[in-house]
Amino acid sequence: MRIRYSTEKNGRPVKKAIVYTQDEHGIALSKVDTDAVMIIKRLRANGFETYIVGGAVRDLILGQAPKDFDIVSAASPAHIRKLFRNARVIGHRFRLVHVALGKKLFEVSTFRSLKDGLTSNTYGTIEEDVQRRDFSMNALFYDPIEQLVIDYVDGMKDIWKKQIRPIIPLATIFTDDPVRMIRAVKYSVTTGFHIPFQVQWKIRRQVSLLSSISSSRLTEEIFKIIHSPHAARIIENLDALGIYAYLQPNAATRMQNHEFRTQYLQRFAAKKNCMEAALAALVATFLENDNSTLWDEAHFKEVCLAARSFILPMNPPRALLDRAVRLLFKEHNVIVKRAPWFASKPYKRERPVNPDTNA
Repeated sequence: MRIRYSTEKNGRPVKKAIVYTQDEHGIALSKVDTDAVMIIKRLRANGFETYIVGGAVRDLILGQAPKDFDIVSAASPAHIRKLFRNARVIGHRFRLVHVALGKKLFEVSTFRSLKDGLTSNTYGTIEEDVQRRDFSMNALFYDPIEQLVIDYVDGMKDIWKKQIRPIIPLATIFTDDPVRMIRAVKYSVTTGFHIPFQVQWKIRRQVSLLSSISSSRLTEEIFKIIHSPHAARIIENLDALGIYAYLQPNAATRMQNHEFRTQYLQRFAAKKNCMEAALAALVATFLENDNSTLWDEAHFKEVCLAARSFILPMNPPRALLDRAVRLLFKEHNVIVKRAPWFASKPYKRERPVNPDTNA
């Protein structure tokens, strides 16, 4: 274990971060995406401090396979864009870069500043950037070249303790972004970590803040949940903290009935690994317990409308909901040959532009 220091104005060294070696953090380099390493090497060769950051580092330490390898750098979006031919600058307030390599897409962000507080969108240093992240286990920086983990916030200790600890003060973490309540529950289920009592208490007190979140953002979060292999447990834990009532109010109300709750959660536990099947699981129990549901092709449109009303405020693409409902018709031995009221197109999921996304 090493210590990273910085120097105060009076010249006195100040401890800033703990640096863990490969023997200590245990990350196997063979599990790190080689294209992500290539991006880091190119940015480093041009003089820019660059690391893998967030959920990928957490998952690597836990021995899990990351879904995405997000990268953070001292390079500005303009510099990143110049270094990679297949790069695209995205975002409105805070600019990010998507680097496409084959079928893979890597998000490369620039260190953010604390100059104007936690809601600022100016560029800064690694020491400032780490304070902008949500939970300590998502605020670790991994250097795959030297195979080091740099820890400014005792995130490694929290991983060893199996706890989800906010970096941003508890007084403001959820008021700044209520969606962090949802993420805390998702992280708890997927990692097996516990949410400390004081964090749970704060969530219960401030859960109503979720009513201010846009339907498009809630839709993105729900898609992540229902597509997860842990969907049933995530939903159960969200409901226990009162969060699910703001994501799926109609379902949360009906889940007070034990029989509906059991069937609803079982649907997610048994779903196939595709988005249509996940969305079908979201509406299946409601439709199958609704006496007005008629499983014949002539009533396909009415069933789709009932399904859409049930999952409000979620607002999925019409074509995707069409395919999900057709799966349910097929389960009832009714084949809907084509969508009779709109053309069905493949659904392409876009990643949200949000620096706190570490799932």
